[in-house]
Amino acid sequence: MFTKLKIYSLIFFSLSGFSMVIDNVNDIRAQWSAVSDNVMGGISEVSFYEIQDIERNFYRLEGSVSTKNNGGFIQSILRNNQDAQNYNGIRITVRGTPDDYYIWLRTPACRFPWDRYSASFKPKDNWSVIEIPFSDIKKSNFYMPKRLNKSKIRTIAFAAYGKDFDAKLDIANIELY
Repeated sequence: MFTKLKIYSLIFFSLSGFSMVIDNVNDIRAQWSAVSDNVMGGISEVSFYEIQDIERNFYRLEGSVSTKNNGGFIQSILRNNQDAQNYNGIRITVRGTPDDYYIWLRTPACRFPWDRYSASFKPKDNWSVIEIPFSDIKKSNFYMPKRLNKSKIRTIAFAAYGKDFDAKLDIANIELY
C-alpha cells in the first residue's frame, strides 16, 4: 500500500509540473549586469539595482530609452547555467510601467551582439506572475536555428526596447517552469 502511494504521488507531481528558481532576490541569486545602447553609440541611460522594502526584495531596471543615434534599448542581463531542457518556459514576478518589455535569451547560436531569441510581455502596476512559454520565444535573424536550444541558454535579459520612453521594471522572481 505504502509503495503504491509513493508511486501515485510521484506520478501526480511529475504531471503537475515543477519549477526551478533562477533568482528570487533572497537566498537564490544570479549574476547580473546592465547594458544600454551606449555600447554602440546610442544615448539611452540605464540603472539596475536592488531594492529592499517592507513587502519584498526586488531588482529595478529603469532608465530613459532613446532611439536617437541608432539606439533604443536598455537591459539587465543575468548569467544562466541551468539546463532548461525539461521545462516549458520562464515564469517571472514583475511590475512596471505599462509598456512592452522583452525577455531576450542568448545561446551559442547567437553569434552577433544583435542575435537573440525573444518574446514580449507587458507588466501591470501591481505585482503579477507572467509565464512565457519557450514556444512563444522567436529567433531574431534568419540564419539562427528556428528552435531555441533550451539546454544552452547562457543569458536571460530583460529589455526596454524600440521606442522612446521612460522605463521602470521591477523583477522579484525568475524561474523555469
